[in-house]
Amino acid sequence: MQHRYSKYIDIIVFIVDALLLNISFIIAYKFSFGTAQGLFTYPYSNILLFTNITWVALSFLGKPFRISRISKLSEILRTIVRFIVVQLFSISAVLVFINQLTYSRQQLITTYVVFPILILIWRVIFIYSIRLYRKFGYNYRNVVVVGYGDISEELQKFFRLHPEFGFRFLGFFDNGSHNKIQGKIEDLKYFVRTNRVDEIYCCLPYVKYSAIQNIISFGEKNFIKVKLIADFRGFQNKGLEIESYDSIPILNVTSFPLEFQKNRIVKRAFDILFSLIVIIGVFSWLFPIIAIAIKLDSRGDVFFKQIRSGKSNNDFWCWKFRTMRKNKNADTKQATLGDERVTRVGAFLRKTSLDELPQFFNVLMGSMSVVGPRPHMLHHTKEYSKKVERFMARHFVKPGITGLAQAKGYRGETPDVSFMKNRVKFDRFYIENWSLFLDLKIIILTILTLVRGDENAY
Repeated sequence: MQHRYSKYIDIIVFIVDALLLNISFIIAYKFSFGTAQGLFTYPYSNILLFTNITWVALSFLGKPFRISRISKLSEILRTIVRFIVVQLFSISAVLVFINQLTYSRQQLITTYVVFPILILIWRVIFIYSIRLYRKFGYNYRNVVVVGYGDISEELQKFFRLHPEFGFRFLGFFDNGSHNKIQGKIEDLKYFVRTNRVDEIYCCLPYVKYSAIQNIISFGEKNFIKVKLIADFRGFQNKGLEIESYDSIPILNVTSFPLEFQKNRIVKRAFDILFSLIVIIGVFSWLFPIIAIAIKLDSRGDVFFKQIRSGKSNNDFWCWKFRTMRKNKNADTKQATLGDERVTRVGAFLRKTSLDELPQFFNVLMGSMSVVGPRPHMLHHTKEYSKKVERFMARHFVKPGITGLAQAKGYRGETPDVSFMKNRVKFDRFYIENWSLFLDLKIIILTILTLVRGDENAY
């Protein structure tokens, strides 16, 4: 048995995902109210309908049900979590927008506790089951490799070491004389027809351009996938992206996730929803308390604004609650341990990071993100760009209220250059490996750090 049933895998996964979503909704309803009566009455019937519509829309936009043979389990699970979070924020935003006060928050929370658990268990079971099925020789794809060399050998080794991916290697085709070669390139077409080959891998370094064109044309006529392999092993830690300049393909070796529009849309949507929740749920009632405390403690404004370095090194006004007495060194000198400029209320605000709350308005206006490299004063950007290699690379994305460096303990004062180098290293890792899952992880780490207390927060 080959892969003739592979086309049904996406359909099965999509249907089971939707079924688990509805089961989670029903379980949450019964848990919250002790009965299923009223499930299909207003407002729960409307919410259930909207929940299904948003999941179907997200599924067809991002296709989380599509599972590649070689996808890593961690990547598959991260994709699912990302889509669940986006849906949860979408539903939460709608409930806030329509001011639906009769809807049980407990039911919503329970739904999105049960649903991730069920769908992650289902994904793990399904993936391991189908990989075990392929390991025993079912649902496989016959493959051949055109062009013989080091990278061809590595590809064969991959097929041999990973039978769970379901690739059956049938041989090399090359015009050389090595004893591992199945046949000459001119023998390929006859071999492919007589052995039901599903995929042809062409190694660009070892095959002439004209031969590859001929193989691609042959593959299109016979419904056989042709894949090209270029030797980019020396750039494996880079983000690789193919761009088209008319008919000329260009390989961009410095691309990163947030260069792609779909990722920017996801991050921006998350920023807006998260900021609205914080502003409405926290800032709205906490602001008067903090404002009165600041006014009673010292003379001056409630807010403090400062020009800082943003995305593409463009300047922007960064807002905070004022934590210091007015001083002439505010734009050049960082706060230090026991800094006399810091007020009593300011010390508490800095220790708890409540002084950063106004920056959620920066996020709404688009000059900042919830998560990203922390913005520096212009003076420090100029200073450290000369001392730290690739320092300016951290400005490829919007600065954040929190970041990976801060979650790992590199926040506040930079006592020496090595401290800043480590901060930049974490910032660059974040930029090169961004995902919504990573943003959520950083937010959770930041909250845990605030609860435990951070010795660098002063």
